Amino acid sequence: MFRSYMKIAWRNILSSIGYSILNVTGLSIGMCVTLLIGLWVHQQYSFDRFLPEYQSVYRVQRNFNSNGDTLTFPTTSLKLADALRTQIPEVQYVAESDWTRNHVLLVGTKKLYVNGATAGADIFKILQHPFIKGNADAAFKNAYSIVLTQSLAKSLFGNEDAAINKTIRFDNAHDLTVTGIIKNVPSNATFTFDYIVPSSFVYATNPQIKIDGLSSFSNNNLQIFVKLKPGVSYEQVAPKIRNIEHAEKGNINALNSYVILQRMDRWHLYSNYINGKDTAGFLSYVKMFSIIGLLVLIIACINFVNLTTARSDKRAKEVGVRKAVGSQKKHLVIQFLTESFLLTTTAFVFAFLFTLLLLPVFNTFTQSHISVPAGSFYFWLAVTGCLFLITLLAGSRPAFHLSSFNPVKVLKGFSPTGQSSFPRKLLVIIQFSCSVALIISTLIIYKQIQYAKNRPSGYSLNRLMSTNINDDLQKNFTALKNELLSKGIASSVSTATSPATDVWWHSDIDYWPGKNAGETIEMGTILVSEDYFKTVGMNMHEGREFSNAYDSTSVIFNETAIQRLRLKNPVGQKITWQEKNYTIAGIVKDALMVSPFKKADPTMFFCVAGPQGNLLYRLSANKETQHSIVQLTAIFNKYAPAYPYEYAFSDQQYATKFNLEQLIGKLAALFASLSVFISCLGLFGLAAYVAEQRRKEIGIRKVLGASVRQVWILLSKYFLLLVLISCLIATPVSFYFLHKWLLNYDYRISIGASVFVLSALLSLLITFVTVSFQSIKAAIANPVKSLRTE
Repeated sequence: MFRSYMKIAWRNILSSIGYSILNVTGLSIGMCVTLLIGLWVHQQYSFDRFLPEYQSVYRVQRNFNSNGDTLTFPTTSLKLADALRTQIPEVQYVAESDWTRNHVLLVGTKKLYVNGATAGADIFKILQHPFIKGNADAAFKNAYSIVLTQSLAKSLFGNEDAAINKTIRFDNAHDLTVTGIIKNVPSNATFTFDYIVPSSFVYATNPQIKIDGLSSFSNNNLQIFVKLKPGVSYEQVAPKIRNIEHAEKGNINALNSYVILQRMDRWHLYSNYINGKDTAGFLSYVKMFSIIGLLVLIIACINFVNLTTARSDKRAKEVGVRKAVGSQKKHLVIQFLTESFLLTTTAFVFAFLFTLLLLPVFNTFTQSHISVPAGSFYFWLAVTGCLFLITLLAGSRPAFHLSSFNPVKVLKGFSPTGQSSFPRKLLVIIQFSCSVALIISTLIIYKQIQYAKNRPSGYSLNRLMSTNINDDLQKNFTALKNELLSKGIASSVSTATSPATDVWWHSDIDYWPGKNAGETIEMGTILVSEDYFKTVGMNMHEGREFSNAYDSTSVIFNETAIQRLRLKNPVGQKITWQEKNYTIAGIVKDALMVSPFKKADPTMFFCVAGPQGNLLYRLSANKETQHSIVQLTAIFNKYAPAYPYEYAFSDQQYATKFNLEQLIGKLAALFASLSVFISCLGLFGLAAYVAEQRRKEIGIRKVLGASVRQVWILLSKYFLLLVLISCLIATPVSFYFLHKWLLNYDYRISIGASVFVLSALLSLLITFVTVSFQSIKAAIANPVKSLRTE
């Protein structure tokens, strides 16, 4: 029986090959899009879940009470790590870590500048990356040790066997022994590194760091990971750790800090904190694209339903004959579902091939490392389940509609097409409503990105470069600066604790005029050297810049900071920060150092004599960039021969702040284009069928004098009306969701009517072009041929 169903289904597919190709093409594109989005969504949900016991691993954070506003900071102190380790018995392991940075690793003549971290001895008992050589218990017993990833070990030593117990010269200053090799950190890890050095190494080489770190809960410059004991939940621990910093009496920062934990499987998706609780940050985008993928698949399924039911009168007599010779309704349903399954399976084969071909491009597009898990049983189980689901989704209505025909009526020549026209119109309206909504979304996202890009940043990033200062550059900073200026390569040189496009440190002021009892204001804190504002191109609003490199008693605030402090005539007034008194020397204009979508961060600047971690230098205007870089490479290699010269352009760093929005915009544009294309495929097929159905009517109209233009309009207006209704439905729906999305940004556009008008006109134009081919073809056909049978 099944073989008979398959043979009949195959013959029917071949007999209407044009419609079958349209069906398979639309469905395969829809399935390909859904498969790509499904793989991307799966990767986002898989972040950090590859490690054993990830459910017991947490990151420590602080909710800071800033005058009633709750700000959440991931930065924590070494003293907090020690308190968690010694005072909370439910915590099994604690490990502090820095924020990773590049260091030079030297082995013989090989020199690599790679990203790594310094972390507490128990880091691999918390983040249980599999060891290839060594083990987590013994890896960091020696302070002068290092654990490498498999790929780094191969790069330095050829293979992991040759690397173990070998010596690596670290930053051209210390020798470390390789005590462990772990498997490479997967791309779906939040905390990534190529090697880890124990914190005990940092404390052995610079004991003051440990002394300062343990002295106060305010020295928040680390991140802390903890693992709870088996059977212990966060709810049991939360009350014990919440006020743990309040033991430091008199420390306003500590007294206003409340310690919380965030579980590992929430690090990637729940990045946004509101009132101290993690909410759906990146997860909202993952959900949004899940819905888009589903919509594209539904649009493709609607094509299938519409094209199949539109051809119902072609199959009516076949159904009538089958019923007349004894076929029951269930047999016909199975027959039509078999055809649906055959077409769906064929479409999936093409969709799978398209996915394999497009995956490298998609990975580049989304900066992902996704692969098709072709060897996974669960993948194929999910695919098979989806195939049956799509078969039912796309094939149920045609199957039950066609099998319901009355054999007597259809064999007498009754056409059932008119009976099914309303559901078909409804499906077309739903289909185009989704497509128009995606077009509107694409335009709004594009406008929001351009709006933020065109926002004045408050400083000049053109030709501004930065380089991380290593030990050698720190020692030779004055000579380096003088040579860059004397040779005319740079017009200005300075250093700071943060790059020009970010703020890495926040702290609160002890005292300022007009401060209320118990009031706290946390703001960005940047230590800079001489010529900082000249180098980054910030302009003074009031007062003066730092007078020289030793102007260590002055402080400069930006405009937003002064507003927060409520100071009138601020220049010359005194403040206290970290128990030292400073005089406000000037007010610098606001600059967008954190986010171009938010208000400027309140920031204060202090001048220190020595160089800080980020070297900032602006290329001279009259110098050609490539030639300057060649000269810079020679000069940096001269003063830091053990380190490769690495640099970054600040305007490119600023551009990365738009990465997420640009990714969202690109994906929205791609999926909107594909959904419109799939919809147009269906519309093209329907237009062809309507033209064929009205062939005799058109012939009579032409005989009576109708022009080609009149026939063209007659056939086109049917579809244009449906698309116009779709635009009216899509407009309020998309406005509601896009308005909610825009509320995430402080600096945002207002949604005007022009976007909806433009989207509607674009949709109507696409529809007009799509159906015109079939309309004109019908209009110019010879009426004699169509009326020959009358």
